[in-house]
Amino acid sequence: MSDGVTPGALNVLRERGFVKQCTDDGALSDLLDRESVSFYVGIDPTGTSLHVGHLVPLYAMAHLAAHGHRAIVIVGDGTARIGDPSGKTEMRKMVSLETIERNAAAIGKQIEAFLSQRGHSFTMVNNAEWLADLKYIEFLRDIGRHFSVNRMLGFETYKMRLETGLSFIEFNYQLLQSYDFLELYRRHRCRLQIGGDDQWGNIVAGADLIRRVEGAESYGLTFPLITRADGKKMGKTEKGALFLDPELVSPYDFFQYWRNVPDGDVAGFFRIYTFLPLDEIEALCVGEGAQLNAAKERLALEITAAVHGRDEAERVRDAARALFAGSGGDESAVPGAALPRADIEAGIIAVDLFVRSGLCTSNGEARRLITQGGARVNDRRVTDHDQVFGAGDVVDGELRLRAGKKRHFRFILE
Repeated sequence: MSDGVTPGALNVLRERGFVKQCTDDGALSDLLDRESVSFYVGIDPTGTSLHVGHLVPLYAMAHLAAHGHRAIVIVGDGTARIGDPSGKTEMRKMVSLETIERNAAAIGKQIEAFLSQRGHSFTMVNNAEWLADLKYIEFLRDIGRHFSVNRMLGFETYKMRLETGLSFIEFNYQLLQSYDFLELYRRHRCRLQIGGDDQWGNIVAGADLIRRVEGAESYGLTFPLITRADGKKMGKTEKGALFLDPELVSPYDFFQYWRNVPDGDVAGFFRIYTFLPLDEIEALCVGEGAQLNAAKERLALEITAAVHGRDEAERVRDAARALFAGSGGDESAVPGAALPRADIEAGIIAVDLFVRSGLCTSNGEARRLITQGGARVNDRRVTDHDQVFGAGDVVDGELRLRAGKKRHFRFILE
C-alpha cells in the first residue's frame, strides 16, 4: 500500500450512493486500496457558474482525495467548443472563445473554493492544450481508427439524439473526450475517470482507447443522475437552475431549496451532499414532523456551508428562523433589493411589484399567484391585481413580499 492511501475509498462511494456503473468494480477497488491513483472529472465551461448537478462529482472527488488519491479537473475549453450531446435533446449553442475562457476562470474558482474548504488540492488542466491544434488527418488516422461507428451508435446518448438530429460535430465529441483520458494517462498517469451516468459511453470509450493505444488498464465510474422524490428535476427552482454563484442564486434561496426538499429525499441527500458520517445521518433521519424538519435544516446548513462557507450558511439559517418564527431577529440575509423612493411614492401596482421582485417571472404568473391567494405584502393577502402600493405601505423602511408559504423578498426603501 502506498503511503497516504486509506483503504475503502470505493466502499465509501458505494455506501453513500455515488456508484451507478463501474468498468471493473473489483479491480478498481483493489487499485484504490493499493496505491494513490490519479483520477479526473471533466467539466465543460458552457456557463458562468456550476450548478448543484456539478456538486455530485465534486463531493466524490473530495471523498477520493480524503483517501489519498489525486484529483484532476479538466475545465474543457477544447471540448466546450463543440458541446457534449450527452443528455441533450438538441445541439448546444456555440459560444465564443472569449466567453468559454471567462466561464472557465469563474467555475475554476468555484471548484477551488469547494475543495479547499476540506483541505484538498487538485490539478486543473485545460484540454485546449492538446485539442486546439490537433491535425485532423493525423487525428483520424491515429485515434479515429480505434472507434467503431456501430458501437458508438449503440450508446444511449447517440440513440436518443438520432431521433431528434445529431450533428457531425457532436458525433466527434466521444473521440475528443476519449482522447482527453488518453492524454491525462500519458501526462499524469491518470487511471480513473468519474462522471454522471450520461457520460458512461464516453468514459468506456476512453478506457478502451487507452487499452488499445497504450496497452494499459484504466477505469471508469459513473454516478446516478440525482432526481427528487416528488418527480421534479433535481436542482430546478421557480427561477431556473440552482447555481452556486451567489449573484445568480442568493445563499438564502440556496439554503431554502434544501430546507424544503421532500421528506423522502432527506437521507439520500445527506449521504450525497454532505460529509456527515453515515451513523450520524441515520440518527438525524429517524424521526418525522418537527424532528425531520430539524434534519432538513441541518441538511441545508451543511450544503450551504460547503458552497458558501460556514459563516454565511449560519447567517442565512438564522435569517430564515427569524423570518418564519416572527422573532424580529436579523433578516438581512433574506433576498432583497433597493427600491427608489420616487418609485414607491408614484405607486406600484401589485403585479409589477411581484415581477420586479423576481418572485414571479411574468405578469401572467403574478396574476395567477394573486388569484390563487398566494401573494402577500407586509403579511397581508393581495386580492386585486391592480392594487397600488405607495409610500404609506412601507414599514420600517421596507416592503415585504411573500409568494406562497416559503418564498420571501424585501424591498428596502432608498
